[in-house]
Amino acid sequence: MYAKLIKTIIHISLIVATLVASTSYAQQKILVVGDSLSAGYGLDIGTAWVNLLQQKLKQENYSAVVINASISGETTSGGANKIRLNLNTHQPDIVIIELGGNDGLQGLSIQSMQKNLASIIEAARQHKSKIVLIGMKIPPNYGLQYTQQFSHLYQDLATQYQTAYVPFLLAGIGGNPLLMQADGIHANAKAQAMILDHVWPKLKPLLKNH
Repeated sequence: MYAKLIKTIIHISLIVATLVASTSYAQQKILVVGDSLSAGYGLDIGTAWVNLLQQKLKQENYSAVVINASISGETTSGGANKIRLNLNTHQPDIVIIELGGNDGLQGLSIQSMQKNLASIIEAARQHKSKIVLIGMKIPPNYGLQYTQQFSHLYQDLATQYQTAYVPFLLAGIGGNPLLMQADGIHANAKAQAMILDHVWPKLKPLLKNH
């Protein structure tokens, strides 16, 4: 009777250990919520920085999958409206937020933009997801004040919510005809690895150990 009890306890312990081990090595999910810059507009399939990110994770032996929910033409309003559905559908551990460029190009309200991005961040935090906020900059088409307010709002949000923060996705790329598509808005295939180089140092500390 005693020996049988010991065997039962050992069997249960092995099951628990297996479950703990499988949980420890569970695959992380990284959700990218962005616009055309992350959706791969104008690029061959599989060459956008988000695809390169998935390749890098594999090369670096991270057990993680990238879910790209980016939509060309997306605004912060659209992202805010879809964030809870995306969170519930994909259950991400990390959310990368790359939105606002279309708001800026259309001269939309800075206050509304900030409110929308804050809504996305708060929803992700409530979901217990870690966050990487990606900043953008725009040409001074709508005046210096608008341009400065646009740029500063990302830093303000990153500071307020203590998120990982990439100041400018197209740093060293925007304005360079060798790295931009003919429209002058979207980075070309040559620039995608550079974009990933901007994001990776901020994302890597949020990843689980190998």
